[in-house]
Amino acid sequence: MTDRPFVLSIAGFDPSGGAGILADIKTFEASRVYGLGVCTALTFQNDYQFEGLKWVSKEDIFRQLEILFRTYTIDFVKIGLVENLEILDGIVNELLRFNPAVKIIFDPILKASAGFDFHRELNLIVLKNLLQKMFLITPNLPELDKLVPHKSGMDQKALTLGKSIGVYLKGGHAENDFSNDLLYWQEQQQVFEGLRIANGEKHGSGCVLSSAITANLALGFNIYDSCLKAKQYVTHFLASTPDLLGYHIQD
Repeated sequence: MTDRPFVLSIAGFDPSGGAGILADIKTFEASRVYGLGVCTALTFQNDYQFEGLKWVSKEDIFRQLEILFRTYTIDFVKIGLVENLEILDGIVNELLRFNPAVKIIFDPILKASAGFDFHRELNLIVLKNLLQKMFLITPNLPELDKLVPHKSGMDQKALTLGKSIGVYLKGGHAENDFSNDLLYWQEQQQVFEGLRIANGEKHGSGCVLSSAITANLALGFNIYDSCLKAKQYVTHFLASTPDLLGYHIQD
């Protein structure tokens, strides 16, 4: 059907198109892969207001997955907003049942940019077992603190998390003039440098970053080049408008 690889986003639906499935699909298409989507939640939000959500049942999520994997070859999947770790575990197990070699990139969305907390409490033991089935996790600094609360220091937290999975740490919440991201991969650290952009705060920028990494991996780039190209993509995205909604610009 297409010469482009199929890439799947499993995430929530944001009516503004700034985050979730719509943002992921925009990023996939601009990155020249074919984007597929499975909806985990209907959210009632725009770029600066979050008024609630309605979760999609596990059974309906699985039905969406089954018909896609029945039809398409999917080797790379990005997972965003999911109701809880039990459902996330079920989704991951389904993905591995359909394709034991599938690479899962997990963007651990714990809080909406408008301030809504999706997950106040996490079972860290369950999470640790889950991460062993995944390829890469892309937390920001507040998410890293919540995922690894028992360690001090950014590096120690990331290295603890990265014992079983690659960690791409987004630096947008750092309190300085830079927006450097860090990749922890196989006990090595790679810095992706960036300057803080005036009016560069964007709704859904984390979704865009993780989706760009996923697309690049599907295109055959190695982990380092995939992250570098994704960093460049999201930098253009952040600079594309002075508002909270950014443009996806294809070269």
